[in-house]
Amino acid sequence: MESTAPEGGTGDPGGVPDVFDPRIYAEGVPHARFRLLRDRAPVARQAEPGVLGWPEGPGFWAVTRHADVVRVLKDSAAYSSYLGATQIRDPDPADLPFIRRMMLNQDPPGHGRLRRLVSRAFTPGRIARFTSTARERARRLLADAIDTGGPGGTVDLVRTVTDDYALLNLTDLLGVPAADRGLLLTWTERVIAYQDPDQPPVLDERGVPVNPRSPARLAEMFAYAQELAAHKRARPADDVMSVLAASELADAELEMFFFLLTVAGNDTVRSAAPGGLLALAEHPGEQARWWRGEVGTGTAVDELLRFHPPVLSFRRTAARDTELAGQAIRRGDKVVVFHASANHDERVFPDPHRLDLGRNPNPHVSFGDGPHVCLGAHFARLQLHIIYEELRLACDGVELAGPPRRLVSHFVNGLKSLPVRLREPSAPRR
Repeated sequence: MESTAPEGGTGDPGGVPDVFDPRIYAEGVPHARFRLLRDRAPVARQAEPGVLGWPEGPGFWAVTRHADVVRVLKDSAAYSSYLGATQIRDPDPADLPFIRRMMLNQDPPGHGRLRRLVSRAFTPGRIARFTSTARERARRLLADAIDTGGPGGTVDLVRTVTDDYALLNLTDLLGVPAADRGLLLTWTERVIAYQDPDQPPVLDERGVPVNPRSPARLAEMFAYAQELAAHKRARPADDVMSVLAASELADAELEMFFFLLTVAGNDTVRSAAPGGLLALAEHPGEQARWWRGEVGTGTAVDELLRFHPPVLSFRRTAARDTELAGQAIRRGDKVVVFHASANHDERVFPDPHRLDLGRNPNPHVSFGDGPHVCLGAHFARLQLHIIYEELRLACDGVELAGPPRRLVSHFVNGLKSLPVRLREPSAPRR
């Protein structure tokens, strides 16, 4: 059945509100719905109707309290990434063995082996060497945005700054030639924005959308990964792909890592950076604290990540009969954790809808938890530190100049545009 749910609203206060329909998130994170679920049904059964051409599914359990989200993420014996992968929608059974090659869709101990191999490439030293490059890039992009808008003019920070910032930093780290960088953006949008009407789906012979994570849709990316790996073996450099190409990864594993790093490595910062800038624009008091240097960069970045997590949800599959928050979970049930809800759980975060750039402690789950905690979290934090610090140096503040356009997705908390005015600095820019 095709869903006719409205694209906004707070849901039925007398029942179990829907947090599945991706169109809801085009209006913003449905915090009122999540609050109802946390208070009344922290592990709630959700329907999976057909939406935007995608077929209906069997339904799932929505997990919305912080403690329960952490429990699911940490307990890989009870809640598996391998059994059904990590997207809410069930993959085609024929595609599941292929999808399970990715580290994200594996459980310990196999997951740990792959993670250790790839973590060798994400050394603090390698990431630190990108700091000066990323900082200079942020300065240039922000200066160009200010010049484009002119005094009091409007600029779209997504189009002029954050999209390029995230993509170019990632391609530098991976070692992708400049001429090929547009390919990574195309592949990322194909996977991340597949629910959004701006990214029309590719249909099969039956008129059913083809999963963007299927072998057919990833063939082009995988062929490129093998070509790039061969190039790096012949001409190694100080980049992640050179390390992976020389490692013991099988060809299929290398392809999946290139996919994971391309999509997750790009879209984490691509979603978090404009989300944090939006939060600053919507909270002038906290923005003023940041501009006056009254809060540290570390606590500010973590609070902006808590407030606008780049990922909204992740799916697990129950590996055995179990119980969560008093609710019986049967083996094979889909269990979906909602990071955006956990990050606003009143049981953990006092006054959770108040932005507090000095919030400490701040146990947000924006990078996950447990064995699948984000491998590139350090790299992502570094980039966010830099872009917020350079914004403070480039102008005297940021004001919304119109409503942002949000991605239609229940997976990625993305912004497609963020129109703002960047106030002219009181002193000349460097």
